[in-house]
Amino acid sequence: MQIKKASSTEDIASVEALAHEIWNEYYPSLITQEQVDYMLDKFQTSSAITKQIEEGYLYFLFIQNKKPFGYMSIQKQTNSFFLSKLYIQKSFRRNGFTKKALKFLKELALKQRVTSLYLTVNIGNDIAIKSYEALSFKKSGSIVQDIGNGFVMDDFRYELEF
Repeated sequence: MQIKKASSTEDIASVEALAHEIWNEYYPSLITQEQVDYMLDKFQTSSAITKQIEEGYLYFLFIQNKKPFGYMSIQKQTNSFFLSKLYIQKSFRRNGFTKKALKFLKELALKQRVTSLYLTVNIGNDIAIKSYEALSFKKSGSIVQDIGNGFVMDDFRYELEF
């Protein structure tokens, strides 16, 4: 697996396409399709991603055989990284790619003097929760965030110390 920083217009379009594919496949079992559509439109269009990059988020594509199959997004905070997004196409899941992505982030963290990583995960997303716990993440709280249009994100917060 190659991890490539998403910076070109083509890269950002790839992230948008992956988001639409993966979110529509995965999230309707956890939240309504209306919320999926709203969140994609608000957070994962090319223009929204470009704005996030301008605000300091870093996006990375996961590539295998020259084709993107997933992506992640982080934001550096004082002594930590916020892992905003980590998504992998269904056919590539359960192959150790999340572990490889975390290894990449740990190496990046060491270079930038970052000591921890945190993320939020939907409270009903048992598959992701088990995966993060198996990778030594510890639950550190819960967050209910109003994202507009009558929708909320009801999440657990997980942290990993480096």
